[in-house]
Parts: sequence; structure tokens; C-alpha cells
Amino acid sequence: MLADALEHLVRGIVDHPDDVRVTSSALRRGELLEVRVNPEDLGRVIGRNGRTAKALRTVVGALSTDGPVRVDVVDVDRR
Repeated sequence: MLADALEHLVRGIVDHPDDVRVTSSALRRGELLEVRVNPEDLGRVIGRNGRTAKALRTVVGALSTDGPVRVDVVDVDRR
């Protein structure tokens, strides 16, 4: 559910919504959501001084009912 919500939010921000991928992994300290975007959209998702990324983390953290959630933003070229 959190991955779907985060993907929906990020698709609304970027210019290349088809390149957005959100993967979910379970970690010892909570859940990891990894956002992959087109390199041209990386600045849009991070935002000025990281404000957009911080806002996305805040929204996803508020939606989480199972515990802590970590959100990482990665461009498509990086593996």
C-alpha cells in the first residue's frame, strides 16, 4: 500500500512517469521503499535543498501503520 501511494505521488511530480519504479524491502528496522526515476527527473523528486524528498518521506511516514519507513531516491542509471 505504501509503495503504491508513493509511486502515485512521484508520478505526479515527474516529466517521465513511465520510468518511475518503487520497490519495497523489509529490513530489521522497518521497511525500505526505493524510488527509481529518470535521471532528468531526479532534481524534481529531490527538490530544492531536499524539500520535496523530505515532504515525500513525511507523507509516507504518516501513512505507515507498521512502524518506521525509509525512503531512498535513486535514478534509473544507478544500480
